[in-house]
Amino acid sequence: MHSSSLSRTPENVEIVPRNRQFDIDEALATNWNGNDPFRTAFFDAMSILFPLGEQFFIDSVKTFRDRIEDPELDRRIRGFTAQESIHRREHQRYNEALCRARGIPLEKMERAVKWRQAMARRWLSARQQLAGTVAFEHLTAILADATFRNPEGLEDADPKMAALWRWHALEETEHKSVAFDVFVAIGGRTWRRRLAMVLVTIEFTNHVIRNMRLLLRDYEGSRVRLWSNGLKFLFGERGAMRGLMRPYLDFYKKDFHPWDHDNRELVSSVMSEFGGATVNPM
Repeated sequence: MHSSSLSRTPENVEIVPRNRQFDIDEALATNWNGNDPFRTAFFDAMSILFPLGEQFFIDSVKTFRDRIEDPELDRRIRGFTAQESIHRREHQRYNEALCRARGIPLEKMERAVKWRQAMARRWLSARQQLAGTVAFEHLTAILADATFRNPEGLEDADPKMAALWRWHALEETEHKSVAFDVFVAIGGRTWRRRLAMVLVTIEFTNHVIRNMRLLLRDYEGSRVRLWSNGLKFLFGERGAMRGLMRPYLDFYKKDFHPWDHDNRELVSSVMSEFGGATVNPM
């Protein structure tokens, strides 16, 4: 039996499920992010992954809940589960509306992820599945951080869509250490989470690119220009995803903890919009 007494999660981080609903059907029928097909497809492609992914994350963490003796970590697991469940619901609605508008069967968009998850559940141990969740949660945490640190990514977006993505990013920040702390509490090894991150990075990148290609299948302009300008949008001087390499690589450090990237002050800027949490530094 283990506890999370060695966790470096700040004591005043609250995981607050916000039961939000977003009226985004009309926006999803458009290139809602700056009237740009690449920018829109990038975010839409990530959304496709979330309902299946978040259910996998919930399941992998809950598998070990009866081994957690620390009541604070157990409380955070409940908050994590509630937040991810609401995210799953809202992105399911998002994806269904998106696929209706784009004329693409959701089943086709999800097929590759479903197959990968079926293989993971069949062939990987519960501990290996949790390691994968830890890696995915770090990716979503640093992407969430970029949402606030690089606001250019959504500055020209439909306001309702921007609100949905900021809400999601805020809650991903609040619970970013839960799966990690559970993994440590059950004796998870550093090498296992490192290996999981390598595999998860490849999987995530492949799935996003695949989904983007499906969403952009009817684009009639120059695809070279589309992707070239798109990569500048993501990683250029004012790129939406710039600055991710260092926090990504930090994950491979032996003594890493997600709250080594203490961005409570940064995310506090959106607290007035969504409310319900205490994340300001003490």
